[in-house]
Amino acid sequence: MVGRDQVVERLDTQLRDLVRREGIDPQRDAHVVRRLAEQVVRAHDERSLTGAVEPVPDVAPVVAELVARVSGFGPLQPFLDDPAVEEIWINAPDRVFIARHGRHELTNLVLTVEQVRELVERMLKSSGRRLDISQPFVDAMLPEGHRLHVVLEGISRGFPAINIRKFVLRATRLRDLVDLGSLSPAAALFLDASVRAGLNVLVAGGTQAGKTTMLNCLAAAIPGGDRVVSAEEVFELRFPHPDWVPLQTRQSGLEGTGEIRLRDLVRETLRMRPSRIIVGEVRAEECLDLLLALNAGLPGMCTIHANSAREALVKMCTLPLLAGENISARFVVPTVASSVDLVVHLGIDHHGVRRVNEVVGVPGRVEQDIIEAEPIFERRGGELRRSTGMPPRPELYERVGVDVHRILAEAR
Repeated sequence: MVGRDQVVERLDTQLRDLVRREGIDPQRDAHVVRRLAEQVVRAHDERSLTGAVEPVPDVAPVVAELVARVSGFGPLQPFLDDPAVEEIWINAPDRVFIARHGRHELTNLVLTVEQVRELVERMLKSSGRRLDISQPFVDAMLPEGHRLHVVLEGISRGFPAINIRKFVLRATRLRDLVDLGSLSPAAALFLDASVRAGLNVLVAGGTQAGKTTMLNCLAAAIPGGDRVVSAEEVFELRFPHPDWVPLQTRQSGLEGTGEIRLRDLVRETLRMRPSRIIVGEVRAEECLDLLLALNAGLPGMCTIHANSAREALVKMCTLPLLAGENISARFVVPTVASSVDLVVHLGIDHHGVRRVNEVVGVPGRVEQDIIEAEPIFERRGGELRRSTGMPPRPELYERVGVDVHRILAEAR
């Protein structure tokens, strides 16, 4: 008796032959592939009535598996389709992990080396990026908006290291974060007013703390009349706005030319008549170019990896020094103090829940090379509560008709 796996393999071969004959791009035309898969399975079922082949007892799952194999990403597709799965990573063919609700799980999925190689090639083909000895690292965007990161074997020991960070859209506005328990209503109202007023906001936190989601929600509060230009390593930001130009970096070509760095994009945004600029994440010398733009009066936002709001400010003072020996802390520290208005720090609690831990105001004062900061909201007793600090630049709130003192007074 022929097993289910052998039947699926046979149907898989038939479907691939049909896709090739029809000249279909399986990733771009996934709906056509599904129609052909249903056609192949139906034809097989009809032949099974004569006893020539084994019947397919579970038609819908077989069709879904065929589509995943040919048009999707094979054995990983069920995890990609599962809305509860946030991230997938492969340490070895038999060590496939997922993150669900902030917690790590080892799956029972066992792949072959050939399957993994084929998956990586298919993912990179859809993104237009490459991986080779000269480019052993790659960041790419999958068709559904998920972010792929691959480290080539030789840099990682024994096997390529593969991470897929899914784009799971659970919040699009600040009020959605309130519903999720990440933010208090008072803090959401304050942050919404701060963005409308044009304050510069730094979103900080660890890996998977929800920085990009927070940045999306803050960006959604930008008035529709403003022109927004964003710069990212790969496209991750998604927020509703009528006048928004997103930019992303580019790898160098096979001849070693044509690379577009994040620093280049930050500079380019200034030539595009922006009312606001957003940088997905600052990691290196592009921080200097962002600071120069913010210091010139252009409102903006970005994210940064840091363990607290104060450490985020310290890191903002350190990264610009990577831009060259002629950049000194004597210039950078006061520039950060005058350029950053608010720091929103996020974290993950022991239950795997992402929360805003503190919202800090930066009044612009420096004492012995340390930037002063005032906590406006901080998490105490499991709740985000109003603290004693006040935001800087109250005139910006007044300009847009916002009484920030009343908002904060009601938050107590």
